Amino acid sequence: MEIKVLGPGCANCTRLEANVKEALAATGIADATVVKVTDYADIAAYGIMSTPGLVIDGAVVVSGRVPSVAETTDYVTAALA
Repeated sequence: MEIKVLGPGCANCTRLEANVKEALAATGIADATVVKVTDYADIAAYGIMSTPGLVIDGAVVVSGRVPSVAETTDYVTAALA
């Protein structure tokens, strides 16, 4: 599983990355890779106009807000199904 956190490095992007890592720890998923994408062209390629963005296995699941750890956990576990 590849999880991308899209954003220029703002506080919300940092918080989203922390939430993703906490969600992965809570679910025990060890084989996930978390990548932070800060390049605007790469972010725009996902059609995201407002950051932060969360992409799991190539699919945009959230943009423009920081989902809670519980919500992030739901996205991660849904991607495994």
